[in-house]
Amino acid sequence: GDLLPSDGILIQGNDLKIDESSLTGESDQVKKSLEKDPMLLSGTHVMEGSGRMVVTAVGINSQTGIIFTLLGAGEGDEEKKVKKGK
Repeated sequence: GDLLPSDGILIQGNDLKIDESSLTGESDQVKKSLEKDPMLLSGTHVMEGSGRMVVTAVGINSQTGIIFTLLGAGEGDEEKKVKKGK
């Protein structure tokens, strides 16, 4: 049930199954392996197994961050940064 905090590439795994329903809406668990599907995405949950990954993106650069930005969720944050800079 661990939440993945960042995007990454699986480098070592043991029967790793991920719940990607928060991003895709698909309720089936996705089996991850080095050969077939090594991409792990932030905001998803580990349901079974274990693994190690190399982090490739965090925050607004992750897939979840990109989705929130496209939906306009990050607009308030950008406005705050502009106001602080003045």
